[in-house]
Amino acid sequence: MTNLSIATSHASRILHVVQNGLQPAGIEPHVTRSWYRCLREYRIEPSAPRQNTVLNSQSLKELQQRMGELLPVARAEMESLYEQIAGSGFAVILSDTQGVVLTTITDPALQREFRQAGLSLGALWDERHEGTNGIGTCLAEGGPVTVHREEHFRGYNLSLSCSGAPILDPHGSIIAVLDASTANSSDSRLIQRHTMALVNMSAHLISRWNFLNEFSQSWILRFHSRPEFVGLLHEALVAMDGAGNIMAVNESALLQLGCSTRKALIGEPIEKFFQFDFATLERRAQFEPSTIWPVRDLAHGRRFFAIARAPLRPASRTLELAAPSPAATTPEGIRLSRGHHHVGEDAQMRKNLTFGRQLFAKQVPILLQGATGTGKEAFAKALHHSGLWCDKAFVTVNCAAIPESLIESELFGYTRGAFTGAVKEGRVGKILQSNGGTLFLDEIGDMPLMLQTRLLRVIEEREVVPLGSDQAIPVTLHVISATHRDIRQMIQDGEFREDLYYRLNGITLHLPLLRDRGDKADLIRTLLQEENADQESIEIAEDAFQKLLDYSWPGNIRQLRNALRTASALCRDGIIRLSNLPQEILHTETRVMAPPAAAAGNSDGVAAAMNLPSAALRDAECAALLRELERMHWNISRTAQALGISRNTLYRKIHKHNIVLEQ
Repeated sequence: MTNLSIATSHASRILHVVQNGLQPAGIEPHVTRSWYRCLREYRIEPSAPRQNTVLNSQSLKELQQRMGELLPVARAEMESLYEQIAGSGFAVILSDTQGVVLTTITDPALQREFRQAGLSLGALWDERHEGTNGIGTCLAEGGPVTVHREEHFRGYNLSLSCSGAPILDPHGSIIAVLDASTANSSDSRLIQRHTMALVNMSAHLISRWNFLNEFSQSWILRFHSRPEFVGLLHEALVAMDGAGNIMAVNESALLQLGCSTRKALIGEPIEKFFQFDFATLERRAQFEPSTIWPVRDLAHGRRFFAIARAPLRPASRTLELAAPSPAATTPEGIRLSRGHHHVGEDAQMRKNLTFGRQLFAKQVPILLQGATGTGKEAFAKALHHSGLWCDKAFVTVNCAAIPESLIESELFGYTRGAFTGAVKEGRVGKILQSNGGTLFLDEIGDMPLMLQTRLLRVIEEREVVPLGSDQAIPVTLHVISATHRDIRQMIQDGEFREDLYYRLNGITLHLPLLRDRGDKADLIRTLLQEENADQESIEIAEDAFQKLLDYSWPGNIRQLRNALRTASALCRDGIIRLSNLPQEILHTETRVMAPPAAAAGNSDGVAAAMNLPSAALRDAECAALLRELERMHWNISRTAQALGISRNTLYRKIHKHNIVLEQ
């Protein structure tokens, strides 16, 4: 069919639906409601030729300035979102409440394509101008929407696929729309749902920042029914004035307290809803701001977990999108529960964990992509321990380590006498072992094609049939997969099923190489502490530490752990020195940062340059020690316990940094 005939057929379909008051199968209600508005309220024609409306640069600049601080914050989150969907042909777009495109992030190779589709700066994408679409329909409906290909009202927009989510102010009003659109969509609706989940999550993050920023000078109660969610994306927020009267609440607070509107809360004292008074909240905020305490609501006696925040000084305001919750009490938004700290504080890993935890909580399957040794299993365990089913089994299947002839029986299990050599009483397979918990399929790219078909059936049907049986057993699956191989290339080569890939790939999280991580120094210290948890604390000499930092680590975290384990066994006096490190690490040239003064023949400058890395480490350690000593009121025993080191080690560090205890 020609483009003209497709547009004509599309227009006829819309007219038929609207004139007969139909709700066609496969079309979302928000789409048909939009079609009604476009025809009956806006009186626009679905088959009319393209005539995009675009504001001039001065008008656009004024609208951008009206957004104030929100615009750079939104832009930062847009960049994070774009990293998650990069390479899939999507542009990330922010519009105002009139549907004007304020800023975009687009693949440079696709900018012309998006301009031709009308998705350019200053373009108006409200329903009155462009009919049913992700931005305009989100504004009209007041909630997140996906508009996929033929769901668009305008015939010239049928190649688009758009997912728009509202950014809300603290009072529940829309202040902007975040959208991800592709100009030549070939994705299925299933893939589009995954994109929608990511867009909605990013919009929530921006709304959350806006709430905390707008009420930076107010008292804030942050709570959730689960302690691990306090400080994260879906926490409930309540802002109060100095008398404890509620000024604003976010959507999560309404949901958790069971209130349909804000009217029942605004202006009321906090004591009307919780079993504590405002004085208790003030005391908690001032003296225990990072400690979670259990609270109950008065209406139903339900238990929540909360932290309180006192008004911030103007200088303390930050542009954080995801504030961490206290590590001592509960896993953080960007850190992990004890035993998995080496997932670390690298920026990419923080993003991975934020997205991973939010999506895995909704049972979206996760695919971890990364080189051997980058910590894929540790990351998977971290996601499992942060989930609602953390008390259930975490079951690992290494598809590369199990002989091909045994993978089927390992995965699916078998009944008594299923085959020669089988255990007499049969065996429960890994899938059934993980029932209700997490199934981690490591090196999924090495699974034979025949078993990929069976695994796909298990995931789709949510039931497993052991070998030798004809009885299907229902299972509840939460699946994390991992691979170091290029699955897309394997699909092209006929080595991996494309339908299984899309079932496993709710989102792909890329784990960075160790040499590319920004938290390498912290990671070294953490792994060293883990390897020597049952003995006296071991330190690393500064020159040896610098060698560890400079090495490229082709074996990633696994190689680093082995090197530290060996060095710990070889070292004397509790200090790892150069002589204790493997030869391949010693051959690495130490990087030297020379300031301009050194080049001018300044010998002091050269000396300073030679010591810059170690000096920076010394300064950082000294500052951390002073901060912890002051926090513990210079009590040596409590400080050593807080730092996880012995009193003797703490005294050595105090002496090394010339810290005077009399202060």
